Amino acid sequence: MKNFLFVLFITLGIQLHAQINAHYVKVFIGTDGTGHTFPGPSMPFGMVQPGPDNREQGWDYTSGYQFNDSILLGFSQTRFSGTGISEMGDILLLPFDIQNDKDLKNKYFKDSERASVGYYSLVKKDNVKVELTCSERVAFHRYTFPTQDANVLASFQHGLRFLTDSLVLDSEIKMEDHQSISGYCHTKNWVERKYYFVLTFDQPYTRSIELPKTRKENAPKYQLNFHLGDSKVLQAKIAMSTVSVDGAKLNLQTEIPGWNFDQVRQNAEKVWDNYLSRIDIEADAKQKEIFYTSLYHFFLQPSNIADVDGKYRGADDKIGLAPSGEYYSTLSIWDIYRGAFPLLEIIAPEKINGIINSLLLHHKAAGFLPIWTAWGQDNYCMIGNHAIPMILSAVNNGFSGFDQKEALRAMVETSTKNHINSDWKMYNKFGYYPFDKLDNEAVSRTLESGFDDWCVAEMASKLGDPETAKSFYNRANYYKNLFDPETKLFRGRDTKGNWRTPFDPLAATSPMNNPGDYTEANAWQYFWTPAQFDIAGMTNLLGGKEEFTQKLNDFFTLEAKNPNKFLGQEALIGQYAHGNEPGHHILYLYAYSNQPKTGQKYIHQVIIEFHNNTPNGMIGNDDCGQMSAWYILSSLGFYPVNPANSMFVLGAPQLRKAMLHLVNGKTFSIEAKNLSSENIYNTKAFLNGKLIEKPFIRYPNIIDGGKLKFRMTNK
Repeated sequence: MKNFLFVLFITLGIQLHAQINAHYVKVFIGTDGTGHTFPGPSMPFGMVQPGPDNREQGWDYTSGYQFNDSILLGFSQTRFSGTGISEMGDILLLPFDIQNDKDLKNKYFKDSERASVGYYSLVKKDNVKVELTCSERVAFHRYTFPTQDANVLASFQHGLRFLTDSLVLDSEIKMEDHQSISGYCHTKNWVERKYYFVLTFDQPYTRSIELPKTRKENAPKYQLNFHLGDSKVLQAKIAMSTVSVDGAKLNLQTEIPGWNFDQVRQNAEKVWDNYLSRIDIEADAKQKEIFYTSLYHFFLQPSNIADVDGKYRGADDKIGLAPSGEYYSTLSIWDIYRGAFPLLEIIAPEKINGIINSLLLHHKAAGFLPIWTAWGQDNYCMIGNHAIPMILSAVNNGFSGFDQKEALRAMVETSTKNHINSDWKMYNKFGYYPFDKLDNEAVSRTLESGFDDWCVAEMASKLGDPETAKSFYNRANYYKNLFDPETKLFRGRDTKGNWRTPFDPLAATSPMNNPGDYTEANAWQYFWTPAQFDIAGMTNLLGGKEEFTQKLNDFFTLEAKNPNKFLGQEALIGQYAHGNEPGHHILYLYAYSNQPKTGQKYIHQVIIEFHNNTPNGMIGNDDCGQMSAWYILSSLGFYPVNPANSMFVLGAPQLRKAMLHLVNGKTFSIEAKNLSSENIYNTKAFLNGKLIEKPFIRYPNIIDGGKLKFRMTNK
């Protein structure tokens, strides 16, 4: 009985903390400008994300929503958070009152919007109130009409589109009865995919009208008329599946069998309570709002797209059964491998084995590890093969719920058999990607492949394969072949070994709108990529630690040239672009320089200047939680320069106190003694009372529980 009461007390205590933490989540942060987040409800790692769509196309509307817009297309059921390309936006519903002016059905009162974890609502200008909540796989809508006559537009043609006018390739929609519609759509946008659904209303429609199709439309749109009771309320549930209509129906019956909207909303809040309670911080209200909203955004993905029975549709379009019922997608790997995945290993370690197994299942189906998956399909977006460092990180941090030998085979095969964006024959022949053979991103691809190669070598060494390790350690040094001793930067080289001329090290390039040798960056910004795994090699290239320090100082003070947010040039300090991921580790390289406090100064500047508790308080795409992860980790006082080797480099904490409630029942506390707006420098750090001699801690130091104490100063 005592043990039971103790567990009950701890559980209630965590929930009380979490309810307070949830109140600080401001879901509109990042919905204005380039954050590209969305305000609709979602569950942690959930399959559905119902929410408002202002437009279906355009870079500012990749989540379907922009805070300053008040035109409403309707409410779709799926989307991504913080990406730079549009996808999803499945099944649009728009309730409207036909007795009002027709022009009002696509407008809403901006000041009527309300949103919190697991809930969103607004009032349209035709006086229809819309409320949204959800479970993991089922979206739940509640509409309150001004009269008993109600209308709903149901569009199966809708989607958030990227560079395409035609979205649906084919569809099969069935009006099962006067309350339910089911079917599937086969779409081609960022990825080619299939989704299955069942849409059901709590009241029968009295009439359905199929609206005319345009020339490029291959799915129907219906206007549904309802006559409601005195409550004037109509409810709808939309269950999704990658597998089948039967799978969607099973998801619906399992997760939301009834029609109690408030109960579903309360359950969503309880689930969020659990996750948001994993870190408690001592800070002012503004800082808590930024921190807990970052934590909220961080937990939105990756998405478990397996049905409740564990079935999923794989990269080969075949149905599989996922181990433990988990098959993760929305894996923005180029972004999240840097900071989000290491943070996930700390505060949601129960998800790691499922994610790694998902990577390996994708490899079995596709022949190589995934690059960027949406709804289980690869869009091949970005460069490198950074599922590789994620696997090594999991192995180094003690996760064992997957076959490590199979993982090494997948890593080697991904790094030796040609596939999209990876031509290994060319790479090995020249020791780099030559720009006259690869006319886009040649330098960036070489540098990013170097880190992957180092990770394969480390994995092979760890599993007792010295020959493979030797081969890949050699490949990891290919980056040095692009070092230009004159400019002291990594520069494009052709098949004859000639440097690219002319060469402008400040000109940012991007494959979509300014092709060149770098990926959403310039030569200065990509220079620091090999430092993720080879700081000693980089230091030697520059001539020593003093030159390494000077290079960092030049980087942070060199004035930007024609900054362009579409080329990753956002939130700038000199050449440091906080708005894009390749630079996120660079601030922490000062820990390896002669001036570690300079890096701490810049960390504080980034936290203060580029993160806010307003809708435009996120500068740069959140990119499936990576920007949020950087903020969380940096606020706590550490960040992984090398996200695969279990090390976190100490910086300058931005919180007076923090407590990590680990899932193993232990706690890791952090205190920044004497922290203030002036005392922003970490002068000493202690782990469990012992002075930390070198500026890093390891994953076991955190996950085993303990106390990290910083002494802060203004010097």
